[in-house]
Amino acid sequence: MDAEVELPIAGTAVILRDSARGPEVLMLRRPDRGSFASGWVFPGGKVEPGDRVEAGGALHGERESARRAAVRETQEEVGLDLSECVALSRWHPPVHVPVRIRTWFFVAPDPGGELMPAADEVVEAQWMTPEEALARHAAGDIVLFPPTWVTLESLVGRGSVADVLAQARLREEHATLFTTQLLDAPEGQTFLWEGDEEHASDGLPGGRHRLETGMLPWRFTRTEP
Repeated sequence: MDAEVELPIAGTAVILRDSARGPEVLMLRRPDRGSFASGWVFPGGKVEPGDRVEAGGALHGERESARRAAVRETQEEVGLDLSECVALSRWHPPVHVPVRIRTWFFVAPDPGGELMPAADEVVEAQWMTPEEALARHAAGDIVLFPPTWVTLESLVGRGSVADVLAQARLREEHATLFTTQLLDAPEGQTFLWEGDEEHASDGLPGGRHRLETGMLPWRFTRTEP
């Protein structure tokens, strides 16, 4: 279980719909202020008192609280009422960043209905394929943050929303943990996660699990030792 139990918790909804080009994901552009200034993100936000679930053990309660937050925030930010959210991953922030929040990502099917972006939180909302979002980021057209980038990369080439959901349901009790550590170098920051040989707490000799962000396009590597 997580050592940093006192960190605030958040929930994020990766909302998918099928298209002729493959699954598309709902992306929101934030205003040019705050922690994700001008970034393209998934709907989501911090757990509020009304979201909290205490039953079922600490990890279960945290996950269910984050799930409720993802559903609530989606409704508030874009007016969609999600019927299902399946845990996909959970992200621990680096130790030295000024604002530290532990965030759960959930995958959800598009419930349909008109998008109604909240003017104070969403500058723009678009459906994109993961490939399109990553290509636009590589070209410098949009701003992404590492958890969003890695999640999009994991969705590349998926055949359908049903396939994504089915795989997520099988793994929900063991949603992928990303404990983020930073490696600074002259060419820019590298983000390290479990299994990378330079990850201080969970490194494996010869392993790679990292995202190099020093220049565009970013480079993600995940190998087994």
